[in-house]
Amino acid sequence: MAEVEIIADNGDLCGECPVWDASAACLYWTDLSSQRFYRYDRSTGRHAVVAAGFQISGFRRNRAGGFVVTNSEGVWLWDGAASRVRICAEVGGAPCQLNDCIADSRGRLLTGTQFYDPAGGYALGKLIVVETGGAARVLDEGFHLANGLGFSPDARTLYFTDSIARRIYAYDYDAETATAGNRRLLIQVPFEEGLPDGLAVDAEGFLWSAQWYGGCVVRYDPDGAVERRIAIPAKQTSSAAFGGVDLDELYITSAGHSEITDVMPPGYDPHTGYFGGALFRIRAGVRGKPEFIADIRASAMEESA
Repeated sequence: MAEVEIIADNGDLCGECPVWDASAACLYWTDLSSQRFYRYDRSTGRHAVVAAGFQISGFRRNRAGGFVVTNSEGVWLWDGAASRVRICAEVGGAPCQLNDCIADSRGRLLTGTQFYDPAGGYALGKLIVVETGGAARVLDEGFHLANGLGFSPDARTLYFTDSIARRIYAYDYDAETATAGNRRLLIQVPFEEGLPDGLAVDAEGFLWSAQWYGGCVVRYDPDGAVERRIAIPAKQTSSAAFGGVDLDELYITSAGHSEITDVMPPGYDPHTGYFGGALFRIRAGVRGKPEFIADIRASAMEESA
């Protein structure tokens, strides 16, 4: 059984989106709710808050420097400090209220809009792509809560999570045209389990899905069958990413603020226990694959307020 280590415990209210930077041998992640952005230095074992006061739901490193960020107000170019520029605020007639994101092999950004409201009566979200020039368009629609994305090792299959529906979809992805077709249901997580959240794909093409309310990460084979389940000592396990010099370490975020919703699994206790807040690491004997870097060079940009 893989040993679970605590790498950092800052009491993150909603730790999300771990991203490994191989060039600097460090890991970045965000506390969405507290608006804190962290860096963990693998060589020293130390971590620190490197920025605060900017909401970051998802992000990817940008080839020109800094990051491309998604949040509830759109898509941003951010230098990692004080300078940020919004490049996209709406798409397909709807606001870009965004969650997680990923870059494709050509440097585009894929992300999803989400308007989920536990009270009901919300609009369904869209899967969108942001071109390297900053223009955004809709790839697909009809999702409750857009979440983790990933690519197969050959980058020809795109995976996309709808947390509230407890579904992970697979698409045929064409990097030449940035089109996603042949949507099929790859994984339907049972209602008795948690919600599929952040997603990582390893070098063998298996998917690692963090389970919010589930206290675990689940490894699925490329056909969607459960290969293994690793318990994480946090009820709200939120996302996962491979890192380390050999990409053989899986970093896992968690969330300390208990979210009470009507999609909690039967018997789940939202009042007691450890919900999360720490960054964990496991060595599962599997290597990840390098993630693509965004290459957004927007020409028409909207200055932030």
